[in-house]
Amino acid sequence: MERSLNGLIGYSIMAKDGELGKVAEFYFDDKNWLVRYLVVETGNWFFNKKVLLPHKVLGSVDWEKETFHVNLTTKQVADSPDVETKLTVSRQHEMELFSYYALPYYWSDLAITAPIINLQPDPIMDEDGKVIPPPKKNPHLCSSEIVDGFHIQTNEGAIGHLADFLLDDDTWTINFLVVNKHNWLPEEKMLLSPKWVDHIDWDESNIYVDLSKETIKNSPEFDPIQTIGTDFQDPKKV
Repeated sequence: MERSLNGLIGYSIMAKDGELGKVAEFYFDDKNWLVRYLVVETGNWFFNKKVLLPHKVLGSVDWEKETFHVNLTTKQVADSPDVETKLTVSRQHEMELFSYYALPYYWSDLAITAPIINLQPDPIMDEDGKVIPPPKKNPHLCSSEIVDGFHIQTNEGAIGHLADFLLDDDTWTINFLVVNKHNWLPEEKMLLSPKWVDHIDWDESNIYVDLSKETIKNSPEFDPIQTIGTDFQDPKKV
């Protein structure tokens, strides 16, 4: 089922021994368009700190009570690697986090079978045997909070701004971008496929799509009441 990503903000995260906190934002991969992390705003039990949870630690979901369950204790989360939740996170921090929770890296086939705290990953070597430093950040990891409101730039200029994402709650894939057509008419929304996104420019707060304004105007309008069927048309092919 498709759900509004913004609609999941504020959901409770329930550990085995109590509530961890509330969902504050998400980090998604704009290469594969998958949600990778939840940013959880903890309560007083952890000094109101924000923690990063890989979405793969999630267990059952109670949609009526707006609660995600995780098979973790509050202490396990409190002892997790400290990751600064800003524009993006470094690959080094991702490796430490996935190793701590005994999860396979999503960017490789390497599987980890046991929790390792404060893991120091094996260095990556070049052809000459020299150590290649890990990238300072993952350029494809995006904050849902930061990109909210980014302008949609076509081949002919701006047309609307990002309002939300539609998420497949089974696979955690982002299927659509919900775009406000006009800044002064927030109720007029349309759908764009992530396949049409060329790149995201953080400095300019723009999302560039390889489409014309006319093609964008022909894209389906968004109705939150109606289910999006398999007959969704790619405006490039219409």
